Parts: sequence; C-alpha cells; structure tokens
Amino acid sequence: MTRYLVYDVFTAQAFGGNQLAVIPDATALPEDDLQKIAREFNFSETTFVYPPNDPAHTAKVRIFTPTMEIAFAGHPTIGTAIALRDQGHAGDMILELGVGPIPCRFDGDTASFTTNAPLERISAPETALVASALGLHETAIVTDTHGPIQCSLGLTFVIVELSDRKNLAACSPSIDAVRTGAAKYPAGLDFAIYAYVRDGDQIDARMFAPLDDIPEDPATGSAAATLAALLTEQLKQPQNLSITQGADMGRPSLITATTEHVTPVPVTIFGNAVRMMEGKLVN
Repeated sequence: MTRYLVYDVFTAQAFGGNQLAVIPDATALPEDDLQKIAREFNFSETTFVYPPNDPAHTAKVRIFTPTMEIAFAGHPTIGTAIALRDQGHAGDMILELGVGPIPCRFDGDTASFTTNAPLERISAPETALVASALGLHETAIVTDTHGPIQCSLGLTFVIVELSDRKNLAACSPSIDAVRTGAAKYPAGLDFAIYAYVRDGDQIDARMFAPLDDIPEDPATGSAAATLAALLTEQLKQPQNLSITQGADMGRPSLITATTEHVTPVPVTIFGNAVRMMEGKLVN
C-alpha cells in the first residue's frame, strides 16, 4: 500500500487555503493510475514524488489536476516542500518540476520557491468575452494597468483586473462563455480566469477553471506568480504583494509574492501549509 498525505496550503489554519494530496513515494504506482488517483482525490492538484533525476536535487515532483498533468503550480510546490520537510528532509530543497528545477527555502514554518521563467504573453481576449465568462458587466473590468491578458509562467491564466471588491464577490462564471473562450484561446488550462482587485500592494483574487473540474480555486500560487511578474513589467518596478484568495468560498488563504525589476522577472512565492490527513492507497 502507498502512503498519502493531505495538506491545506497557503494557510496556517486548518480548513483554510487549498487542499493538496501528496504521495511522498509514488515509485510503486502504475503510470496509468496517476490520473485516476488525482481524479479520486478531486482536489485542484495532487503531487506524486519520485527520486530526482539529478542526485544533487531533492526530488522529482509530478503534478496532476483532476483532468491533466501540468508542468508547474504554486500550492503543490509549497505544499510538497513542506510535506517533504515534515518527512525529515532537512534544509533547503530543489524540486524537479515539469518546468525544470525549482529551489525551495524555509524561514521557520514558511516555505518559498523562486521561478525565473520568462513571462509568456499568449493572447489578449476581448474584454466583453472575459466579462461574460465571469458573469459580470463589461464595465466591471478596468484596463488602466493592463487589459485582460492570457499569460503564463508555466501554467496559463487569463489575468483580469476588476474595479472593486463588490464586483469580485459578484463573479458567477458562465460555462458557455468559458467554453467559447477555451475554443478561441486554447492554452493549457481551459480559459482559466484569475480575477483580482488591487489596492497598492494588497490583492484580493479569485480563480475559476470550471472546464478543468476546478469551479473555484481557494489559492493559486502559479497565478499569483504570473500576476506579480505581469505587474512588475507593466509598472516597471519590483512588487511586494500580499494576496488574499478563497474568502468568498470559505477557505481563506494568504500568498506573498515578491519580485525584482529585471528581465526575466524572478518571482518568489511564500506560504504556509498545515497537514490535515494521512492514509494509504490500497493497490
């Protein structure tokens, strides 16, 4: 039987943040079972840990959503690093992800990782389409800093700024409009939308990927990193963002994102995680 752990990530409190299943030793699992196991947990992501390809690194980590394997995601990186630390791995780590090696560090109970991947700007979906996909009027979207933009640091999101917290709370995604967006702008996740409101360095955000069986995500570190890189480039200055997410679905989370104003933009994501459950897969 293969052991699993479940963590709440980007929170220091139980029943907050984003749930993550971690398989700390997946070497005995058949390849064909990995997607099925992720679907069985049905969390935003499940990680499967293997020995590293490079013995100088800590581990190789594969990340699955309920519908696909992905190369990079934030809360699985933070959660898996903390899980491995809890299993006895001392000191800083290098995790091998689909996007390459990612260094992870610890400051007390807080973990962080840094990505130096260049920001990929994929497309600029129409404001009306994005508003419709969010169930909002087009006037809810502001474009002073940037218009709706589909971009990626390894996982693709449509990043859109809203005018105020009231509009953010009012988001009610339209599946038909999301399907239209996915057909018109195919890239990674199916027209996943990261909507946010900004007040200086404070960000309130929500993320929706209903076509990927993620109706709403309570904490999305990869989208937070993408936003931080985007704002750094658009505003031409380093960022130190405090990002709250999940409050509208009763799972409050906190993500810190910092950057430097260089090219490509290095983004560091900080967060905590709490172990909630453990058990064994019967196989």
